Amino acid sequence: MATDKKSLLLPIKFVGGLILFIVSFTIALLFGAAETSLKDVGQALFTSQKSDTLTMLREIRFPREVGAVFVGAAFSVAGAIMQGLTRNPLADPGLLGLTAGANTALAVTIALLPTVGYFGITIACFIGAAIGVLLVLGMGTVKKGGFSPLRIVLAGAAVSAFLYGVADGIGLYFKISKDVSLWTSGGLMGTTWSQLKIIIPFILVGIVLALVLSRQLTILSLSEEVAVGLGQKTALVKTVLVIAIVLLAGASVALVGNMAFVGLMIPHMVRLVVGTDYRYVLPMSAIAGAAFMLLADTAARVINAPYETPLYAIVSVLGLPFFLFIVKKGGKVAL
Repeated sequence: MATDKKSLLLPIKFVGGLILFIVSFTIALLFGAAETSLKDVGQALFTSQKSDTLTMLREIRFPREVGAVFVGAAFSVAGAIMQGLTRNPLADPGLLGLTAGANTALAVTIALLPTVGYFGITIACFIGAAIGVLLVLGMGTVKKGGFSPLRIVLAGAAVSAFLYGVADGIGLYFKISKDVSLWTSGGLMGTTWSQLKIIIPFILVGIVLALVLSRQLTILSLSEEVAVGLGQKTALVKTVLVIAIVLLAGASVALVGNMAFVGLMIPHMVRLVVGTDYRYVLPMSAIAGAAFMLLADTAARVINAPYETPLYAIVSVLGLPFFLFIVKKGGKVAL
């Protein structure tokens, strides 16, 4: 009976999530340094009329908020996958070396291949994210005992510090620190439709891979022995899931730079609503992550308008206390 009631509530919860997303998207379009109206948004979307306000919406605010949607979804889904795959409640792309690896690869690319296009930078971010996660997972599992949450976090901190140091050193040596900082400052300012055309397909592929393997991820998150006993090809499943994480984190870093804590917070909040089955955790994480990033970006634009507050700072102010709360609880919250 309880199971039937839970099954009936799930669609209602997803509808609530979608309503939250729609409201967040509407708020993001309406508020900013230049406030607009619903009429302006409608005209920008459905008519060919031209004015300064409509041009601003079409060329600046629309691509920025679409970018927020996909980046928020990508970081949240990547964090959920990492938490399930490593059975580590503190896992997050920004804390476990992925964003640091992508940033380092970005700095190397700008220094050595200054004329490379945005697609080339995106591919470099994928390679850097892959190197970062492999270094962290390798260091975290070098001793007997597997994915110890504490060991993984310490390895992530060490690898991230090293890779950020390498990126800073490259910036100073090649005198490109300012260019690298513009990429890694963690914000959506300047997002264009041409960038989104490159980034969005990679994010969609990563999310689809995760959803296809969501049932297998649920089993893995409980016990690898059970997964093997059920005939699951764990090595293949893990490899594909890591590829999904790299696609999601690499594409997101290529667009917004540093962004920790989103992939940590959102999955925990989502599990409080839909439980621990990743068939529901992953899609709800995508919805909630998109809504969160929209609201955070709106705050970045309005707190000190017409100046921009760093999006990374806003997310960190919210994320750090959440991280400390999970540590205090021993990682048992929302699991």
